[in-house]
Amino acid sequence: MSLKTTLEPEHSGILKFVSAVFYAGSSFLITVVNKTILTNFRFPSYLFLGIGQMLTTIVILYAAKKNNIVNLQDFDRSIFIKIFPLPLLYVGNHITGLASTKKLSLPMFTVLRKFTILMTMVMEASVLSSDLAFDVEAYTFILLNDAFTAASGVYTKKKLGTEGLGKYGVLFYNAVLIVIPTLLVSAFTGDLEKAISFDDWLRASFVSCFLLSCFMGFVLMYSIVLCSHYNSALTTTVVGAIKNIAVAYIGMFVGGDYLFSWTNFLGLNICMSGGLVYAYLTFHPPSSHRAATNQLQPINVLVTQPSTDRLPIR
Repeated sequence: MSLKTTLEPEHSGILKFVSAVFYAGSSFLITVVNKTILTNFRFPSYLFLGIGQMLTTIVILYAAKKNNIVNLQDFDRSIFIKIFPLPLLYVGNHITGLASTKKLSLPMFTVLRKFTILMTMVMEASVLSSDLAFDVEAYTFILLNDAFTAASGVYTKKKLGTEGLGKYGVLFYNAVLIVIPTLLVSAFTGDLEKAISFDDWLRASFVSCFLLSCFMGFVLMYSIVLCSHYNSALTTTVVGAIKNIAVAYIGMFVGGDYLFSWTNFLGLNICMSGGLVYAYLTFHPPSSHRAATNQLQPINVLVTQPSTDRLPIR
């Protein structure tokens, strides 16, 4: 009897690169749109905006399931075990991200998000520039967002390998299990009433931005899952940080809440350099590393059974 064991093939470089670019583009667009809604239009409820994004994800995936475009596991008790604790990390990441986007200028949002890389590196191993507009609440939100993002990235990568769940199941049940509790929190805190009574619901420009944000909420979550599937959790985190280069510079003009100083500006640029170096080494590994990878060949193990034949007795 022969047993053949092969090494699991890695995903191709093009899939890694395309999924990373898709995630970076989605994250960039939704950050700018969210900033426009929460700061320029002064929309009072980041919770309500998050609920809109969750509901959009549910509607899109449910419609895709009904039309046999995607496969989703039917809901049962095992879903809670398979997906825990992703919904809690998802809502924590979602809400603190929107809150910090509302309260921080985009350049400072960018530089403080870099702590996610360190947190992701630490968590993966185990399972600042001056700001003239310092705000304790805003800094608390962004650092909590870093922690939730790091944990969410690591656990998303882990849960993608869960049998029967899949990347669409991760997206769908994350939103399903958390949207009702979030809606209740919004209602009890009076946040929902503020959102409904907002004056600009009849402005086409605001409604367009709000609907775009809701749709991009789904696109962003899908791009994160896709990037985590083809890359490591750390790579996904660093790609998200690199896209913030564009966000930082555009954020100096969008939102109107960035206060320029040379110390802050130089700190932002220094902060970007580490992510750029990591990204370059990830997608263009040294020649010695490529050579070592190419030398990996399937392992053939030959197992022979001992013969049961006996020598004849003479």
